[in-house]
Amino acid sequence: MQFELTREYLDKIRDEITINNSQFIEKEIIHLHPADIAEILDELDRDEAKFIYDHLDSDLQGDVLMELDEDVRQNFLESINSDQLAIQLENLDSDDAVDILGEMSVEKQLEVISKMDSDNASELVELLNYDEDTAGGLMQTEFIKAKLDWPINRCVIELRRQAEEVDKVHTIYVVDNEDRLVGTLSLRSLLVANAKSIVKDVYENTNMSYVYTNEDAEEVARVMDKYDLVSVPVLDLQKKLVGRITIDDIVDVMREEADKDFQMASGISENVEHDAGIIKMSRARLPWLMIGLMGGVLGSQVIGNFETQIGAIPSLAFFIPLVAAMGGNVGVQSSAIVVQSIANGTSQFSSILSRVKREAILGLLNGVICGVFIFGITWLLQDIRLGISVSIALFIVIFFAAIFGTLIPLILHKYKVDPAVATGPFITTLNDVVGLFIYFAVGMMVFGL
Repeated sequence: MQFELTREYLDKIRDEITINNSQFIEKEIIHLHPADIAEILDELDRDEAKFIYDHLDSDLQGDVLMELDEDVRQNFLESINSDQLAIQLENLDSDDAVDILGEMSVEKQLEVISKMDSDNASELVELLNYDEDTAGGLMQTEFIKAKLDWPINRCVIELRRQAEEVDKVHTIYVVDNEDRLVGTLSLRSLLVANAKSIVKDVYENTNMSYVYTNEDAEEVARVMDKYDLVSVPVLDLQKKLVGRITIDDIVDVMREEADKDFQMASGISENVEHDAGIIKMSRARLPWLMIGLMGGVLGSQVIGNFETQIGAIPSLAFFIPLVAAMGGNVGVQSSAIVVQSIANGTSQFSSILSRVKREAILGLLNGVICGVFIFGITWLLQDIRLGISVSIALFIVIFFAAIFGTLIPLILHKYKVDPAVATGPFITTLNDVVGLFIYFAVGMMVFGL
């Protein structure tokens, strides 16, 4: 049954903590999943959360620590002594342990590492050298491997020994005598193989996917998504097997990228948390608000240049918001599809031309439908010339907005600018200015001004 944290249950936990009822903690909480315990701790204040945390064993403490929200975990890291942290990190997978280490100050890192077993410490120090947004920064050094020239009976013994250090065995990797990855060994092949045969006779070396330590995390996510992998081996530049990346880490990467792209699409230029400081949040939002502000100024200038015509035909002003809104909406729709294609790695030249052509045709179709619809509404209002002006202008605006929405993200991508920014104020502002100009130009021609 799935755990659900209710307000009543949380109040009960607080009451038991108030009377120092450790038996309640051991009976009700200690058997929950680490993610559920972390959810409880996230809702408590520091002292209450620390009371529960101190009643967990060291294995569970490390797992819960990894599941906590970053700000809560930061408080815990400051309050836990280095000896305890060293034990807890040694019980975690190396990728999780190095993530927690990376959140500490350099002084705290050195202190914790000095308390750890030398082998574990050296592994974590090596992983700290990798950028957190690369395959090396995501990988864990715990994996199962078999040598190419091992007899099957020895292979089974060696794999049993290695499995004691690995919580989840997704794949058995096969390496040569210099630890270069040469293939994989399926569990089925291992079970049915003759005990006297060698790994070389039963391993597989076709369609093997891998990444290098310096590859970007987004590229790793694309590889695992494309080939439906639950884990992928990581090689150094000498093609030696140094680690693996599992699906749980890639899900986190995908979630972070989705959050970042959504923020960029909304005109937020930095990755900010919901509880970030006011100054940081302002700095993240202000640049694109300024672009929107400048667009508004340009739009007002366009309207000002047609002040005489608006004075002569006041009804032209009625549809200014409609034209601007439709242009912005169409542009955002088109750019969102293109940004998604770029994020998925499908930005080849042939694909780009196909996408522009497709969006242009779609813009024509939508422009005709919307133009006819708005003409019908204005005809009911008994103003045929206004209807002709608005419908023709809307058709042109929708067509060009679809083109702009397709091309601008591609241009930004070409010049190494994150194309997600194109789905926000940038596209909307451009379409507002161009759309208003088209609208008034068409109106002048239709009314003969």
